[in-house]
Amino acid sequence: MNSLHSFLDILLATVWDVLPIVLILFGFRFLVLRRPLPNPGAVASGFIAVLLGLAFFLQGLEQALFPIGKLMAQQLTNMEFLGIAADQATEWRHYGWVYVFAAAIGFATTIAEPSLIAVAIKANQVSAGGVGTWGLRVAVAIGVAIGIALGTFRIVTGTPLHWYIISGYIVVIVQTLFAPRSIIALAYDSGGVTTSTVTVPLVAALGLGLASSVPGRSPLLDGFGLIAFASLFPIITVMGYAQIAEWMSKRGQRNTNE
Repeated sequence: MNSLHSFLDILLATVWDVLPIVLILFGFRFLVLRRPLPNPGAVASGFIAVLLGLAFFLQGLEQALFPIGKLMAQQLTNMEFLGIAADQATEWRHYGWVYVFAAAIGFATTIAEPSLIAVAIKANQVSAGGVGTWGLRVAVAIGVAIGIALGTFRIVTGTPLHWYIISGYIVVIVQTLFAPRSIIALAYDSGGVTTSTVTVPLVAALGLGLASSVPGRSPLLDGFGLIAFASLFPIITVMGYAQIAEWMSKRGQRNTNE
């Protein structure tokens, strides 16, 4: 019964959240464009499906994804599991399984990210097959995996976030100067689409759980920031993927000419 009440509350909140979008879309349709709605029944059923889907998704976050992400972080940082004493709890080298789990969850959630799948399909269509759907998805997923693992390392060590972000964007700027022009905009967009419905809940729960479990770390100061890593490093890996592909193509052409 409590779950039903919670779902109804979430559904009502979702209606209020989606209402401004509906008003803008229909307002422009009827008041600015002055065009009738082509399939009102289909549109209405589509909005109902969106509302129910968002409500069920948010309910799932509260009941499953957030708790399990936090629980995994707590269990992986347990002193008995790590086999260390309390005075060794802040030494980064003892948290190897945390980094492995962070990289694995970053890769898996990104591969399953609907927004990335949509961007990869469109990029493949627009480039006439020049940008591989799976190649792009794997390149982005590797970037997220590296970023989340490095982000958990930052939480464990307590080093300032801005050191990593500034250094990362310096690499991005240098890569932008040398990467193929056709991939630059896509690489920057790929960094944005990783922070969506599947990746963010688990990553946020992991960061907060880890910061709550490691002695001397604050969930507010250290628990956030993983999503910034998840947005930054895919830009680097996608441009790197394009640079490697371009280099291999030029090398193949040289071998053919010789």
